[in-house]
Amino acid sequence: ETIASLTSKGVKACGSVVDVTDAASLEAWVNACADTLGGIDIFVPNVSAGGADNGEAGWRANFEADMLGTWRGVELTQPYLEKSDAGAIVVISTTAAVEAFAGASPYGAIKAGLLNYASNLAQVLAGSGIRVNSVSPGPVYFEGGAWEQIKTHMTDFYDATIANIPMGRMGDNYEIADTVAFLASPRSAWTTGTNVVVDGGFTKRVQF
Repeated sequence: ETIASLTSKGVKACGSVVDVTDAASLEAWVNACADTLGGIDIFVPNVSAGGADNGEAGWRANFEADMLGTWRGVELTQPYLEKSDAGAIVVISTTAAVEAFAGASPYGAIKAGLLNYASNLAQVLAGSGIRVNSVSPGPVYFEGGAWEQIKTHMTDFYDATIANIPMGRMGDNYEIADTVAFLASPRSAWTTGTNVVVDGGFTKRVQF
């Protein structure tokens, strides 16, 4: 539906369901998109296994999808990004990576690893003209998302979370997307190695 809508407006678009834990499938998809679009200027890895399972299977799933999926994507898109005059990578992390919340899970731990990876990658790729930044969203509510389920089945926890957000509400997809778009755009041409927390004041640490 999204591809059809963009195409109808004259926009070149490439999209499909792809398993990022399958190296061959991901490579084929990246190359197909590069062919369709005439190259790749921006890479935004925004995949996650979720982290609800704190057992070994859950940890493996998060590492495979979140960490290795991002690494594979970077390796595959880097040759195209190097040919761009404005190559940019924006890694999606989470506030659970920068501040301790209730319960231990692979989600925050693996996402914290992504912040470290992105920060170091920014140093490595700057000489190739590729900027690397991260965005760490706080609680984001959208239809079909985790917080919709929590609101229905864990109402007290949902209400307590809202009460802990100084702005009094959860974010939405567009508020996160706008931040990503800025970091990926030439308007942010001298920004690299940065993690931007977008959370309505949910985290209480000093952001430095």
